[in-house]
Amino acid sequence: MRGGDPARGSGFVEVRRLGVVPYAEALAMQKALVEERRAGRIPNLLLLLQHPPVITLGVRKSSRNNVTATEAQLASRGVEVHDTGRGGDVTYHGPGQIVGYPILDLRPDRCDVHRYVRDLEEVMIRVCADCGITAGRVSGMSGAWVGAEKIGAIGVRISRWITSHGFAFNVNTNLQDFRLIVPCGIADRGVTSLQKLLGRELPISEVEERFVARFAEVFDM
Repeated sequence: MRGGDPARGSGFVEVRRLGVVPYAEALAMQKALVEERRAGRIPNLLLLLQHPPVITLGVRKSSRNNVTATEAQLASRGVEVHDTGRGGDVTYHGPGQIVGYPILDLRPDRCDVHRYVRDLEEVMIRVCADCGITAGRVSGMSGAWVGAEKIGAIGVRISRWITSHGFAFNVNTNLQDFRLIVPCGIADRGVTSLQKLLGRELPISEVEERFVARFAEVFDM
């Protein structure tokens, strides 16, 4: 997957570190970039950002039922709710969580949805290892797990092999906010973060650097 015109080939990825971006703005941005990528006007992209507190709903019908907080509770905490069009169930995004949105053309040699999801998991697992944490997979469930607790969630959309949405990885995330939902629709497992596991807050910028390195490594870009 080396070489080629950066705007067309798969051996190059441009990383954009965007800071805190409202969810609706990020959703519109992704839609526009997918069309730009499809037309070959931009290279493969990896968007790294954070969102203000927001609950996002996947395409599963159960997503909205897995929001356990009332509208009044959500309003009092300033938490928005958005439909997304991605796969998966309900999840939470907030400050201290790294969200990654790859806008990639998987053609010609990565046209495999399951492989793509496993690759995103592998990126998060390797980032955990960089931080001294042993993470892995749980059979039948997506994401990166430390024991029975999820540290990184995945929800993707692939349209004619152009990807959008992606992963959410808990660094310094306020884990109490996950009590507003049944995370990913899984009632009998918990969530965790690097901060919880290491007992200290980590600079987001440093963890983003690890994501850039590991993404390039796993995707051979």
